[in-house]
Amino acid sequence: MENKGNSVVEVKGIKIGKGQPLVFLAGPCTIESKEQANRIHDQLLPLGVQFFRGGAFKPRTSPYSFQGLGYEGLKILKELKLPTISEITAIEQIPAFLESVDIIQVGARNMTNYELLKALGKIDKPVLLKRGFSSTIEEWLCAAEYILLGGNKNVILCERGIRTFDDKARFTLDFAAITYVKRMSNLPLIVDPSHAAGKAFLVKDLALAAVAAGADGLLIEVNDQPQFSVSDPEQAITPNELKEIIEKANKIKEVINK
Repeated sequence: MENKGNSVVEVKGIKIGKGQPLVFLAGPCTIESKEQANRIHDQLLPLGVQFFRGGAFKPRTSPYSFQGLGYEGLKILKELKLPTISEITAIEQIPAFLESVDIIQVGARNMTNYELLKALGKIDKPVLLKRGFSSTIEEWLCAAEYILLGGNKNVILCERGIRTFDDKARFTLDFAAITYVKRMSNLPLIVDPSHAAGKAFLVKDLALAAVAAGADGLLIEVNDQPQFSVSDPEQAITPNELKEIIEKANKIKEVINK
């Protein structure tokens, strides 16, 4: 594997990667309405969040679960002040994503959708690639190669936990993978503690441990009214909890840099 992507990915003047300050990508699991997105966005603005995350298209295990607002969700994201990141699920969505979001996310379910990865390699917009539920590190890095070989060097990796035998957390966050990938690859690496945790009370500790292990940033689900959410309410933290994570994570990063 050559893995000759950019060690620092720049998005609207914000640099992600080696030697850069931590980045925080936060917001609801799914955009459920314009009012919800604007309300949460405005609470995140003063906290030091650099990117607003929100799903417009949301692949779900059950076909009966809320699948997102689709293209209407992308329109809502486009109007927000913060740069945005959202998950793509199909090749035909690429033109709309190019117009509406600043980072295109490939979710765990699509890590091995190689035709989609090849298509994303032909664009110049940054792509965040999540690790698959049961994918090895090598399989994850090879998936990134599909994008890189197409010519798109702005790839960001995202560790989000893998499926193991334990059922106390939704997934098992692989801290060894963070250290290994940082050593073997020059690509920026973001950690998603929310999907690994599956429970809000676990998110802070996983997030801080990820920063200590060398993560370049954190992708966190935040909702000021999680009890009313129709998508993954158990793992969303509040803006006040995010504020504490940001403050402590930046202090940990400071110590590491010394």
